Amino acid sequence: MEKEILQNLKKAIMSYDPEAAASLAKEVVERKIDPLKALDSMTEALREIGDGYAKGDLYLPDLIGAADAMQSATPIIEKEIERCGKKKETLGTVVIGTVAGDIHSIGKTMVATLLQAQGFTVHDLGVDVKAEAFIDTVKKHNAEILAMSTLLTTTAPEQGRVIDMLKEKGLREKVMVMVGGAAMSQEFADTIGADGYDPTAPGGVKLARRLLGK
Repeated sequence: MEKEILQNLKKAIMSYDPEAAASLAKEVVERKIDPLKALDSMTEALREIGDGYAKGDLYLPDLIGAADAMQSATPIIEKEIERCGKKKETLGTVVIGTVAGDIHSIGKTMVATLLQAQGFTVHDLGVDVKAEAFIDTVKKHNAEILAMSTLLTTTAPEQGRVIDMLKEKGLREKVMVMVGGAAMSQEFADTIGADGYDPTAPGGVKLARRLLGK
């Protein structure tokens, strides 16, 4: 039964079914299945989707669909991991979101999905994220990377404001800052004091690994 549930959970991610993924995650908890095994199954599904995307066999809607399914199940499984006092293996903890005033999500979602597929722990705050929310989440989870996205030139300076706030709170030396999005450039990233910039989602994952020496 355990094996079947874990296989079905993986299948739910790979078939882009958020409702099934959430339901199966709850079943994992109810049947007292090791939540780390469930997370491994989910991550394996994302990795296969990510590999397919990298090879050109799958496309953006596939990546987004898998991300939606993953996001519906992850909080349930992570809560159970915490309740059991277990620890999952991770390449690092990333807080990611689109800055305040900007509601574009596709690029940010792509990066978050590929990071999870590679084995990072990702806390996706969504879009239109206030600077304070970035700071509070970085602090709460002791994040090693803060990744911010913006598509609009009018909201690009918000990334600099978040970096300034990290300095004010004494957190800047504890977290690496990645920035991206259509409104960004390497020159602007340097101007605001970011640690790294990449214009593509796969490049963003490579950047995260490089920043943490992974």
